[in-house]
Amino acid sequence: MLCEYLCGPSWLIFSTTKSHKVQHKVTQGKYQHKSERKSIQDLVVIFPLSVNAKMIRFFDLLFSLLGLILLLPFFLVIGIALVIDSRGGIFYTQERVGKNNRDFRLIKFRTMYSGSDKQGGLTIGARDSRITCTGFFLRKYKLDELPQLINVLKGEMSLVGPRPELRKYVDLYTVEQKKVLDVRPGITDIASLEYIHENDILGASADPERTYTEQIMPAKLELNRQYLGNARIGNYFRIIGLTMKRIFGN
Repeated sequence: MLCEYLCGPSWLIFSTTKSHKVQHKVTQGKYQHKSERKSIQDLVVIFPLSVNAKMIRFFDLLFSLLGLILLLPFFLVIGIALVIDSRGGIFYTQERVGKNNRDFRLIKFRTMYSGSDKQGGLTIGARDSRITCTGFFLRKYKLDELPQLINVLKGEMSLVGPRPELRKYVDLYTVEQKKVLDVRPGITDIASLEYIHENDILGASADPERTYTEQIMPAKLELNRQYLGNARIGNYFRIIGLTMKRIFGN
């Protein structure tokens, strides 16, 4: 249902879409993306513009702090499993590009054998030979991303926002695409949900690097740019909910 409100200039109305059927296909190395919208639900939330950013940051701090405290025993179990499974550290850090085009160290649980990142930054297919047994499980349920709660707590990331990229890919952005760097990168976003099977798409491509830079990355950036106009507290909670549903509902 479309809801309309009359309001003053210091207030904002936004709407979001819900329930999409997305099909991905790679034919002869060419990536095709088809999105069929099944239904639309307009979500209207009204808040002063200055309040939205503060509210999002407040919940970022709250959820990241509570999450790190409550998940500490779980982190210890994952750490032990990683050490037993393969040689190497528990955490993996990588330089990514954040807000205002500034680099920061993104933190993840290590899911690959040590030194595997030197073979390339893209993960090719769900069964990339560089991924450990424990790493495969962590990646399947996105548990390898949990240490990024530390990045959120430090203010380098948000729970919701465009996923941070490697510098070599950001250097390929157009001026318009670089607008996604105006906000904090996130642990999850609409683009990640739409392309949750990205690894499988790349695995089926004859040229994964080209498929990513020429097909997937531009499409994800366009979704992220659309989010910039709807980066409000209502969408913040909606994307978190959709992420939980997509990960544990499949």
